[in-house]
Amino acid sequence: MTDTKQKVREFYDEIGWQQEADGNYQNARYEDLRPVSSEYIHKTRLRVNTGLISTGKLLLDAGSGPVQYDDYLSYSRGYEKRLCLDISIQALREARERIGAHGLFVVGDLASLPFKADTFDAEVSMHAIHHLALDEHPRAYAELYRVLRPGRTAVVVNGWHEPLLSRMAEPLIGLMRRLSGKSAKKKKNWLDETDPEGTFVRKMTPEWLKREVGSQMPLDIRPWRSMSTRLLRWFVHPQLGGKYYLRFVFWLEELFPVFFGENGQYPLIVIRKK
Repeated sequence: MTDTKQKVREFYDEIGWQQEADGNYQNARYEDLRPVSSEYIHKTRLRVNTGLISTGKLLLDAGSGPVQYDDYLSYSRGYEKRLCLDISIQALREARERIGAHGLFVVGDLASLPFKADTFDAEVSMHAIHHLALDEHPRAYAELYRVLRPGRTAVVVNGWHEPLLSRMAEPLIGLMRRLSGKSAKKKKNWLDETDPEGTFVRKMTPEWLKREVGSQMPLDIRPWRSMSTRLLRWFVHPQLGGKYYLRFVFWLEELFPVFFGENGQYPLIVIRKK
């Protein structure tokens, strides 16, 4: 196991998948759990189902974590079993508590799946591939494609590196920060592969994904969620009609899926095996 993967495993075993006093996992701090955003968050999580064939025998949850949100359970409701694969043993312990006999649990590496070709009727991978070094991303996609049965689909949710909508919002966030008297937060240098800190993250661009992965398999890029947690916390407030604003955002994402899939924060990438 590489040093980076060992650090990711240690982070999630010791910190990320430990429950805090409020009952949420430590990792939930990277999500917007406020009531004003809950409807939008719920609808975007359920978008994964639009990329999956609804029934089958075996669904692979690649980088499953603890399957921490109830919406995630819907992905395998039409399947006999959900096989959770994760590098973190703590994640799999928590997943077993949540899904019990419906689940199978395997410690493994996304870039080297320990399964035969054409094994799974469906696959999901939620915010997991970005924990690999960039040169392993194509291998992870290739592995998902290899173990997927012909005619079936896989859904991958990841984040883009500095997408257009986030870049456009940054000057306004800077102005709002100055007006409110808040100091700028120091960003962690996730992109420095020589010294990964905590839960290492390496994100990509749409152009890179199409070139490095789309040339090897058919990809359909749709929006999962165009607004990052950072944008939600800055621009969505209950006193300013935040719930209705997010309904409008969701409507726009549905109306212009290509634009928001490639320029929002989180794409929903659908792979269909021929």
